[in-house]
Amino acid sequence: MMNMQNMMRQAQKLQKQMEKKQSELASTTFTGKSAQDLVVVEFTGDKKLVFIDYKEAVVDPEDIETLQDMTAQAINDALAQIDEATKKTMGAFAGKLPF
Repeated sequence: MMNMQNMMRQAQKLQKQMEKKQSELASTTFTGKSAQDLVVVEFTGDKKLVFIDYKEAVVDPEDIETLQDMTAQAINDALAQIDEATKKTMGAFAGKLPF
């Protein structure tokens, strides 16, 4: 059985590894797209929107609802990618906890 000092040392090591992975994830760019790539958004891994692009075909003053729907679709696509990458990256640490 591990003594308390070894457990603390291992926990600190894991914390540093987790912080490094979180930083790497935050600096990763995730691209979300709507149907037919008419709306494209980019987020950082810490869920900050950094770019949004609308193709001319989707910009119709008579049909704002489609633009809104496609924007939401692209944003949700990018956020789902971030959530999946976060789960995959950070979930790897769950089995390594010393307690």
